[in-house]
Amino acid sequence: QVQLVESGGGLVQAGGSLRLSCAASGRTFRMYAMGWFRQAPGKEREFVAAISWTGSTTWYADSVKGRFTISRDNAKNMVYLQMNSLKPEDTAVYYCAAARTLGQGQYSRESYDNWGQGTQVTVSS
Repeated sequence: QVQLVESGGGLVQAGGSLRLSCAASGRTFRMYAMGWFRQAPGKEREFVAAISWTGSTTWYADSVKGRFTISRDNAKNMVYLQMNSLKPEDTAVYYCAAARTLGQGQYSRESYDNWGQGTQVTVSS
């Protein structure tokens, strides 16, 4: 088990940037693939990005590809989501998640065993 705490959300104008951080507790962090999901009001929680255990492989939703970058620092137990060229439709609560096996695939919420409390990102037009 890992405990996850997100930070870095806030209000930004369209076209701006934000960097989300996710701090993980525990000594087994490097054994987890990590993901970012988001949930807008009235919508399902959706996949944003994921990164493999070593950080060698990343995956992105089509809606954020080329604008967002996921990265991790296993020495610091941290995962990051750099968000550039933000759009109003990126407004949502962003959640960090950890998965031991990605049994349902990296895009599926069901693969992730542990979740943070979320951080609000609001993009104004």
